[in-house]
Amino acid sequence: MAAGKEIRGKIKSVENTKKITKAMEMVAASKMRKAQDRMRAARPYADKVRNIAANLAKANPEYIHPFMVANTGAKKVGVIVVTTDKGLCGGLNTNVLRNVTAKLREIDAAGKTAEVVAIGNKGFGFVNRIGAKVVSHATQLGDTPHLEKLIGPVKVVLDAYAAGELEAVYLCYTRFINTMKQEPMVEQLLPLKADSMQGEQSYQWDYIYEPGPVAVIDELLVRYVEALVYQAVAENMASEQSARMVAMKAATDNAGNVINELKLVYNKTRQAGITKELSEIVAGAAAV
Repeated sequence: MAAGKEIRGKIKSVENTKKITKAMEMVAASKMRKAQDRMRAARPYADKVRNIAANLAKANPEYIHPFMVANTGAKKVGVIVVTTDKGLCGGLNTNVLRNVTAKLREIDAAGKTAEVVAIGNKGFGFVNRIGAKVVSHATQLGDTPHLEKLIGPVKVVLDAYAAGELEAVYLCYTRFINTMKQEPMVEQLLPLKADSMQGEQSYQWDYIYEPGPVAVIDELLVRYVEALVYQAVAENMASEQSARMVAMKAATDNAGNVINELKLVYNKTRQAGITKELSEIVAGAAAV
């Protein structure tokens, strides 16, 4: 029964794996609800900042912030890549990194160089492997994104764009659609476009600026861009937990199918061994 013992060992191993994937599925389901609530809670703030910034920009046509001016003469392009710190979440990182690769090739084909900000271990490791220039990175963000951990790395490309060194800044992340669907996105972060900032408001507020319109617009547009990056990280974390829950559920179901198949093979092997022993006993008795 050497074969039977080996099959029993495989069954035990797959059962242990099934317990782990089931536990990970339940943990991801719990974290997914919290990540979705956090993502939805950040949306009203981003929307409000966008509308105020749009009203301020239109109320002061004589002043144009550097974030709204295209640096056509620059030879560099900034790319912010948002991925996860951990794996086991299906094709989530693969899909967004495929879009990043396409964008980097497009930048290279245009005769420009890319400067990458990597948020998340997976993206940081990927851009290092392909030889892209990483100007800053942020890893080990945990289950809750904190804005103070994101401001430093992102400020590098924001300052470079304000100084006219970057032609544009792109944001690559995974947008949360629902539990079963997450969509990889590549969006232009800078230069800002007035039509994308305005939203659906048809009215404008008349503001009194303190200390002045230039100082208010400068500060507010920086906060707006930071809010966009934070929202992208929150969306990516909600997508991560949803993708991990689905992947672990599929792994648990597959482990159950493998266990059933191994049990069937074990029973067939055991029955064949019993039949062989009975045949030998009967043949021996007949010979006597």
